[in-house]
Amino acid sequence: MTLEASTLWWLMAGVAVAIELLTGTFYLLMLAIGLAAGAIAAHLGMGTTAQILVSAVVGTGTVLGAYLARRSRPGDPSARAERSVNLDVGETVFIDTWQADGTAIVKYRGANWTAIHRPGVTPTTGAHRVAELVGNRLLVDPL
Repeated sequence: MTLEASTLWWLMAGVAVAIELLTGTFYLLMLAIGLAAGAIAAHLGMGTTAQILVSAVVGTGTVLGAYLARRSRPGDPSARAERSVNLDVGETVFIDTWQADGTAIVKYRGANWTAIHRPGVTPTTGAHRVAELVGNRLLVDPL
């Protein structure tokens, strides 16, 4: 009993999906799409070399597409910027003056804290909201 080439491609695609389900590796699903493309090429009567080439091109294309899509998405916010993790996030501080090095000393919770602004933001005086804690510094955004 010999198996058709398309059957082998479908079996390999099924194994890739099963492994993906066990490991949670999204990229294996993209490779399974490439293997399914190889099966379709076999159904269309293409030669072995063409089947492998179609599978490789489609698999590589889907993996690259998934990688670029994931990379272009903004990342998850830092845990340091979550109110549930850090109760300082969202609180208001008042900044009188900024120093030449881009920091300011603010009175917050009964102590002096160093405040910093986001890169590329022109520092202004007045009320600011604590966006996140960076080490022992308050990263602030103007209100």
